Amino acid sequence: MSTLREAPQDRIFTVPNVLSMARLVGVPLFLWLVLVEADWWALGVLVFAGLSDWLDGKLARALNQTSRLGMVLDPAADRLYILATLVGLTIRDIIPLWLVVALVAREFAILPIAPIIRRLGYGGTLPVHFIGKAGTMCLLYAFPLLLLGDHDGGAGTAAKVAGWSFAIWGTGLYWWAAVLYWAQTRQLVLAGRAAPPASGAEPGPGPAPGGAGPGAEPAAGDQKGAETPR
Repeated sequence: MSTLREAPQDRIFTVPNVLSMARLVGVPLFLWLVLVEADWWALGVLVFAGLSDWLDGKLARALNQTSRLGMVLDPAADRLYILATLVGLTIRDIIPLWLVVALVAREFAILPIAPIIRRLGYGGTLPVHFIGKAGTMCLLYAFPLLLLGDHDGGAGTAAKVAGWSFAIWGTGLYWWAAVLYWAQTRQLVLAGRAAPPASGAEPGPGPAPGGAGPGAEPAAGDQKGAETPR
């Protein structure tokens, strides 16, 4: 039974993975559309990206097609869309440089977490926390609204106000998630130091909070796992 449950995790060509790959292919197209100021087409690509992001998670659970590749592709696509949007909107002077620095600095802030987790001997990785997912979604709402806010008229002004609201909340949640990931990583490090190795077994990190041992995914919320936290 366990073999049957684990086998789908190594599958590549699943419906959720195909959706994630299509979302990745849309990243350079989206950036080009932003740079040539084809804003409505760019927004269409973003809408597709947002819908496919929601749909692939639903399908992965409904069809039992969760895979390790999907755990990497899903957050990678979100990050690349955010990066492409930051580049495009910065070049067009729609967003200020300080926002770009704040978001890029957050990515560097959580960069050491993955090697620390691997060094502790955990086969799994930190699952995406709800706070991180919420921050990502706020930013994905903020950028198209800011893009619309670059146009004249009352609708453009309203979009700009709403866009900045989402951008500020998203940036705050993004950093809050980074603090939570580091707090969890610290708990795992302390647990590994405190637990003595079992008799006759090779030394290694102790069980994670909640009773999970090396090779298990430490609990950090009820979201699906990712190669690195969001």
